[in-house]
Amino acid sequence: MAEAIRDLAHIGHAELLTPKPEESLRFFVEVMGMEPEASEGQSVYLRGFGDYQRYSLKLTESAEAGLGHMAFRAWSPDALERRAAAIEASGLGVGWIDGDLGHGPAYQFADPDGHTMELYFETEKYEPPEQLRPALKNQPQRYVGRGAAVKRLDHVNLLAEDVLPNRRFAEEVLGMRLYERIELDDGSESGAWLSLTIAAHELIYVADAYGARGRLHHLAFWVDTREEVLRAADLFLDSDDVEIEFAPSKHAIAQGFFLYGLEPGGNRVEVTTGGRFVYDPAEPVVVWTEEERAKGQAWGVKTVESFHTYGTPPVESPLT
Repeated sequence: MAEAIRDLAHIGHAELLTPKPEESLRFFVEVMGMEPEASEGQSVYLRGFGDYQRYSLKLTESAEAGLGHMAFRAWSPDALERRAAAIEASGLGVGWIDGDLGHGPAYQFADPDGHTMELYFETEKYEPPEQLRPALKNQPQRYVGRGAAVKRLDHVNLLAEDVLPNRRFAEEVLGMRLYERIELDDGSESGAWLSLTIAAHELIYVADAYGARGRLHHLAFWVDTREEVLRAADLFLDSDDVEIEFAPSKHAIAQGFFLYGLEPGGNRVEVTTGGRFVYDPAEPVVVWTEEERAKGQAWGVKTVESFHTYGTPPVESPLT
């Protein structure tokens, strides 16, 4: 077996597009409990209290909801150069940019489905203002307890016209590890759970029910306990412009405890905790069948239909 590629360290940040910037910003600050770090042009940069970098979410005004881009941090400048060269050789490279707020030069590219991504290494470590200085020196920021008080960006789930080429690109070019996948009765692949770390997922691809390309399924943010997920559900319930799509329960795949809702701009957002951590370097990939997935989630809760069909930007009718 070929030695694993270890050039990328972890998911870095994601840019979310919203046609309702004021309402979406209120949601992420007051309901999700994120801290605005900076603003620039049509974008606001937000952080969870556990983010060691300046931000993990870039919220940008746009005509349509969806994903602007997502980013991974490399282990070193040399590692960044190696992955950029590999992506360039794959034919999916876009090129270098000078950087963005809080990070240095980045290499931009698209996955086979057309989602915009970038890699970077140089980053600014978060320096809290006096009112946000933590009591413990191994914490980046004081815990303020506002809203759901999410800690960090956990993973990004992308919809894909065809899961397999995207999964192979993530494995063979980016160096991600495949932990779990879904194989349908016809042999096609409808889902893949990948990560750069021992966490069971940082990047997920699932089949787009409409055969569309480049859409977002959801962004997920981490909290430390199940009780905090339940509290987030009450906060979603009391917010007039937030729709609870899928009430708290436990996933079968990756075993995360979850809550799903639609933020005011129309994007699906997850609050999550728990899940699998894979320490075995030789653990085989878990393959789920169509029959097994039809049973629903871990405790037998049936998956809501919109979870299989809705994404951003929205698609009004199936593509032929």
